Amino acid sequence: MPFTIAESVQFEEDIKKSRFQVIAVPVENEQAVKDFLEANKDHTTTHQCWAWKIGHDVRFNDDGEPSGTAGRPILATIEGNELTNVLVLVNRWYGGVKLGTGGLVRAYGGCAGQCLLLAEKIELIKKQKIYFECLFNEWSILQYELKQNEIEYKESYTVEGVHVNALVQVHQIEPLANKIQDLTRGREQLKIIEEPNND
Repeated sequence: MPFTIAESVQFEEDIKKSRFQVIAVPVENEQAVKDFLEANKDHTTTHQCWAWKIGHDVRFNDDGEPSGTAGRPILATIEGNELTNVLVLVNRWYGGVKLGTGGLVRAYGGCAGQCLLLAEKIELIKKQKIYFECLFNEWSILQYELKQNEIEYKESYTVEGVHVNALVQVHQIEPLANKIQDLTRGREQLKIIEEPNND
């Protein structure tokens, strides 16, 4: 059962005069990772090291620390907590005392671990891409339904009506499919967009 964290959490610790600040956030995709790292660029830091895991994809960055002493230990704590869809950023302000490679591994991994202990773990709900079409006069009803259920969607208009792509939680598929069928009197069906399987 995959888990992620419910919301952003922070943790700070001073280790041998260096200040470590950890921010852990839930992320849905690589764009969310890029946006977060861009928004949290801090030029006062000595190093900004990070790691993330989304599904089977992982990345980490030592940002100038000796190879393997920062990003990898951060990633190890994410995986050790059996989390996915999580990004952990560790900011370090160097205080003049060298920690050595073992000390760095312990500091980065330890601070990341302390931060993740503060996070509320929640079950990651599988989402599915779907699409459907409807007439203009039906769209307002279906749009209301999507908004009520906090479903992400993008619509595009054609001469005949509206094309809608959406990202729904698996348990929302059947009620939405029934609603579309009822509203269009069986004319339209909800279609599931199959993802290529990377397993």
